[in-house]
Amino acid sequence: MGSEGENKIIHINGEDVSPGQNKLVQINIARLPTGTLIHIPVHVFNGKKAGPTVLVQAGLHGDEINGVETVRRMLQDNVFQIKKGAVIVVPILNVFGFIHFSRDVPDGKDVNRSFPGSKVGSLASRIAHTYTTQILPQVDFGIDLHTGGGQRHNFPQTRYSLEDDKSKQLAEAFDAPFYFASRLINGSFRKTALKQGIPTIVFEAGESMRFDENSIEVGITGVHNVLANLGMLPKNSSSKKRRTIHLERKRWVRASRAGMFIPEAENGKKVAKGQTLGLLTDTYAKKNKKIKAPFDGYVFCINHQAVVNQGDALFHIGQ
Repeated sequence: MGSEGENKIIHINGEDVSPGQNKLVQINIARLPTGTLIHIPVHVFNGKKAGPTVLVQAGLHGDEINGVETVRRMLQDNVFQIKKGAVIVVPILNVFGFIHFSRDVPDGKDVNRSFPGSKVGSLASRIAHTYTTQILPQVDFGIDLHTGGGQRHNFPQTRYSLEDDKSKQLAEAFDAPFYFASRLINGSFRKTALKQGIPTIVFEAGESMRFDENSIEVGITGVHNVLANLGMLPKNSSSKKRRTIHLERKRWVRASRAGMFIPEAENGKKVAKGQTLGLLTDTYAKKNKKIKAPFDGYVFCINHQAVVNQGDALFHIGQ
């Protein structure tokens, strides 16, 4: 620690980043079968004045590319010119998944179910362990950028931990169109972070392997909003306060039969109880079944799978 009022030194992978310094640190993870070394790139922006350290990460699932593009644009536009504290930026956490266009690593395991990991475990577990030991000890708050998986399109939303009021405050500050509490999943990054006393939010927006401009723009603004709320960046005068909507009740509307799925409701919009959300139809044009909204609320996720089976989740509705 330097003189009073100066920020701490950030230590990652044997490298120091002093107050007032910006640095790219590489964390070696493993090698491909060809011998090519794979590493996680970590951008560290350390302000001169004392303040919190915020982790902004994307690509925990390799096919969730909206978060990756959100972080890339913020790095390209030199957004992280912070006044105090530090920002640790990880554009792609799961590099293996990213280069394979996959949610998981090559052995089929999910890194976001492998935390805190083990240095002698599977590839996913080793990645999680390295990250837990190298990054998390430096961090006070976390922003984890995700994208909807399996052809599900998430309207921009932030999720916080019910057990942690500070994460709820972060979600409110992010100011996505919707925010709500979601359960902590065993082995997840967010659960491990919370156990270490690090309030963390998950931003979900868009659909895997597809860029969604609205999702990217909301993500950029949201990260800026959180850093401004912590006094690390000036408030963004050009962005209007959205008044994020808190969802307290959520329900998946599922397919009552197999068939072709034709959605009619618009993602992010308000719907009324009994309103037709879409149609299920057979391929012979003999049977049509309307999908009705179970209650007044908002659609915040739509499945873009055209052919569905009975029981498949089609719309996520929140109230």
